[in-house]
Amino acid sequence: MEDPASEGNPPGDCRKEIPLSRNDLESVQQERSVSPVPSCISMRSNTSIPVIINFKEEHSSAGQCVQQERSVSPVPSCVSMNSDTSIPVIINFKEPLWVTGGSFPVPVDNVPPQRSVSPLPSSTSMKSDMSMSCSEDELLMTCQQKLKSHLKKKFECLFEGLTKQGNPTLLNDIYTELYITEGGTGGIRDEHEVRHIERTLKKPAVQETTIKCSDIFTPLPGKATHIRTVLTQGIAGIGKTVSVQKFILDWTEGKANQDICFIFPLPFRDLNLMKDKEFSLIQLLHYFLPELKGFGSTQLSNSKVLFIFDGLDECSLPLDFKNNEISFDEAKTTSLDVLLTNLIKGNLFPSALIWITSRPAAASQIPPDCVHRLTEIRGFNICQKEEYFRKRINEENLAQKIIKHVKLSRSLYIMCHIPVFCWISATVLERLFVEDQSGEIPKTLTQMYTHFLIFQTSLKNEKYLKKQVTDPLKSLESDKEFVQKLGNLAFNNLNKGNLIFYEEDLREFDIDVSEASVYSGVCTEVFREEFGLYQGKVYCFIHLSVQEYLAALHEFLSSTDPNLLKKTVDQALESKNGHLDLYLRFLLGLSMRYSQKLLKGLMMQRRSSYKIKEIINHIKEKINEKLSPEKTIYLFHCLNELNDNSLVKEVQNYLSKGHLSEKDISPSEWSALAFVLLMSEDELEVLDLKKCTLRDEGLQRMLPVVLTCKTALLSSSEITEESCEALASTLSSDSSHLRVLDLSDNDLQDSGVKMLFTGVENQECKLVTLRLSNCRVTEGGCASLVSVLRSNPCSQLRELDLSYNPTKDSGVKQLSDLLQDPHCKLDTMRLSGCCVTEEGCASLASALCSNPCSQLRELDLSYNHPGDSGVKQLSHLLQDPHCKLETLHVDHGGQCRIRPGLLKYSCQLTLDERLANRHLHLSEGNRKVTWSEKELDSYPDHPDRFDFWNQVLCVESLSGRSYWEVQWGGDAAEIGVTYEGIGRRGSDADCRLGYNEKSWILYCSGGRCAACHNRRETDIPVPPSSNRIGIYLDWVSGTLSFYSVSSGELTLLCRFTSTFTEPLYPAFGFWVGSSMSLCEL
Repeated sequence: MEDPASEGNPPGDCRKEIPLSRNDLESVQQERSVSPVPSCISMRSNTSIPVIINFKEEHSSAGQCVQQERSVSPVPSCVSMNSDTSIPVIINFKEPLWVTGGSFPVPVDNVPPQRSVSPLPSSTSMKSDMSMSCSEDELLMTCQQKLKSHLKKKFECLFEGLTKQGNPTLLNDIYTELYITEGGTGGIRDEHEVRHIERTLKKPAVQETTIKCSDIFTPLPGKATHIRTVLTQGIAGIGKTVSVQKFILDWTEGKANQDICFIFPLPFRDLNLMKDKEFSLIQLLHYFLPELKGFGSTQLSNSKVLFIFDGLDECSLPLDFKNNEISFDEAKTTSLDVLLTNLIKGNLFPSALIWITSRPAAASQIPPDCVHRLTEIRGFNICQKEEYFRKRINEENLAQKIIKHVKLSRSLYIMCHIPVFCWISATVLERLFVEDQSGEIPKTLTQMYTHFLIFQTSLKNEKYLKKQVTDPLKSLESDKEFVQKLGNLAFNNLNKGNLIFYEEDLREFDIDVSEASVYSGVCTEVFREEFGLYQGKVYCFIHLSVQEYLAALHEFLSSTDPNLLKKTVDQALESKNGHLDLYLRFLLGLSMRYSQKLLKGLMMQRRSSYKIKEIINHIKEKINEKLSPEKTIYLFHCLNELNDNSLVKEVQNYLSKGHLSEKDISPSEWSALAFVLLMSEDELEVLDLKKCTLRDEGLQRMLPVVLTCKTALLSSSEITEESCEALASTLSSDSSHLRVLDLSDNDLQDSGVKMLFTGVENQECKLVTLRLSNCRVTEGGCASLVSVLRSNPCSQLRELDLSYNPTKDSGVKQLSDLLQDPHCKLDTMRLSGCCVTEEGCASLASALCSNPCSQLRELDLSYNHPGDSGVKQLSHLLQDPHCKLETLHVDHGGQCRIRPGLLKYSCQLTLDERLANRHLHLSEGNRKVTWSEKELDSYPDHPDRFDFWNQVLCVESLSGRSYWEVQWGGDAAEIGVTYEGIGRRGSDADCRLGYNEKSWILYCSGGRCAACHNRRETDIPVPPSSNRIGIYLDWVSGTLSFYSVSSGELTLLCRFTSTFTEPLYPAFGFWVGSSMSLCEL
């Protein structure tokens, strides 16, 4: 028989049944699995907060979270039960499974102790059941309407300015949708939360799954998983609490989540006030929500309910999930800690939904297996920032003016990802622009917070003391004592990590509670409405950054230590979790004259100014030290507060003139470049440093930029195996955007690439293209790569370039084994110049033939020695309908290609007598040149002969890969290449090698070595160790390299990078008494 109460249910009725057959039940049991929870990620942010946000969010113990969802079987919501005799008992376990019993879902499996399943009702009891059901439905509806009315009244307005007597703003009018993602940005990091914002600022949205606030319990498309518990993370002020308010408000207004019967908001901030009391769950709800009087455990069990625990980071309860007593009895009175842990674990009311919000550092208090969805509130994205300002500022021109100003200061613009900071900025800038003050508009964080303090003081005097404020700066003077007390409270609790205060805390610092209420723009009190037995007040600064500012202000005003700034810089750098980062920036900013002018009302006496130049130099010295890249970038923010941008401007000058590759850049300049690129509004697609002498230390400082770009071109940048471990860490970071990494022409060796491959092995690695050309990789390096790719079938690597490495046939055999693996997804493999013979080609052909699943479409084996047999075997693959190979390169082959190193590209050259200056004597079959004081009359006239400069070209033009060596003697020589069109007549620069855009040379003398192109000379720090020079031209890739050759060993002197447009001719220039010979190779 159907439940009569189920007929005519109104839309949105939250009662439901989920009948399953025994077969269905068994199927569900087989499919249900427990997955680890996503890593510590921030969920919702106060991005939507256009107001003073009355909460604080502080860290707890850091921990690690897990990164996947756990599937949960669906649970019936709000089931109406007719009578106790007809109710098969709901098993109070997380993830109950349900079967049909009469008209009601019945959970089975894992029945708790001392619980029994009641028999189904007999037909004679149904009429009684029906009447009781109607009565219970009425009670449910009445309680629900009372609760909705109460919560709507509580959450429909936000107060801007002073709480209570401030300006109520409808949440729906001001609310801006937050950027909320599923999953997160990695595990807990020991860093200030502002760094978290900077790091995630450039994370591409296309990589992430975004979720609307109202949909946090809705499974993603294609996933039928029931979500019981959601953990939402986000840094302080990012919008977690306002997201909770918006979720509840939409529910009370019937806009969303109407399948939920009751929502119970239980902030940890308020739970702290009763941590020593004992409750049953129903008693706790009655205590918080008197509207639920008469609502008992039976109704709770039969309803779909949501518990919201906001502010886990503020919780002072131990939450001892491991050792707390296990309880299945919802009527049992127990400690609040035991009650909460059993509710979250699902021992109590497993059908209830749970939503917990937290700052990242505290999120690990919840066991991963208790969380089914992890979300992160990222704050405002670019569009949401502007949307907020336009909603907050009614006048469009004024809003646009504020947006434009904030964008001009990158540090302010980044902070505006935090909704609270948007509110602070809007509050300050609106007043300053409207009043049209002639003073400077704030451009730094310190200036913004100083104006905010002045504004709050003026507002208090206007609202409460009814004083007419004509000079806002003087209003601080009347509040000097109270501001100092607040600063003392802020400073003494910052190191302790205390961001929530109670009345006794205020009294400890001689703060009058009534005065704190008056000054609620800065120190906000939250009053519980009359419910239950207790009424308490909780105090906090509106945001962690406000506490940090006031703490810095207190120390600045009270300290007499002349070395305060320098000592604080050192302390901040020594901090493991960056808790002093923002505090130091404020302290430095307060030392500037502009800030002191604004704060003159707080100055007890004229302060002797700190030696700003000394502290700037101290910070620059620290930048040159081997700090972590993140701390180095942070120091540039400190310099910004001190209005010193000298290093940044210097690097910007290099960039604008395109001279970055021509300068030996210092470590501090690399850090400055990283800062400039990270602070850029534009998303960095390509980081091109292939023309720069980066070296290992430079790369270490540029790693934060490598992390944010999609393509990193680091070829020929003189990095070694020392950098490979750091690069591997970057590749395995879930914050990495890197898709293309070019490390060609660096001395990494097998040991380096083996470390690098540990990053490729990580499932977080998103690398698609890896270029390791000419990195001295041998068979051992190939074996490491094959092992890594086989161990990570999810690898996204598609293109691999190992050209110009001595992999030989043995290394190619390793790679052939990889191509046989059906999980291998490589579609392009480049093995040009790898000393591959017919044997290696046979291995590749066999692998591709035996694996019809191979994705390989392009294979480059040019500059090898495949022989006729190898070419034939590989060419047959192009006609094989089962093979996907489309492009095969086997050109420039031959016996010489299996010679070691660059010798495989050696070429025979001859000097062109027709072009030689008459002071140059050619001999030894036109392979040697000697300068002669007397002009040679034997040379016939020729229109292309050099008539002024002592220069000569070779007969052969080069347009592929070529290598040759020369031995020079005498005082000096010029060795290089040129286009055929270089000038021949006269002494102009267009005729001289290296002094025009058509030629590139290396100048060598006994005491100096320099590279020269288009009149631009670059000194080479280390002159050649011998007079033998090797020249390697890769015309296609656009590189020209010069080496010093000694005992068969090559040492790179310099490398030109260009886009060659026509064939090049080897060229030579001579000084008095010099000579040169082309070497036999």
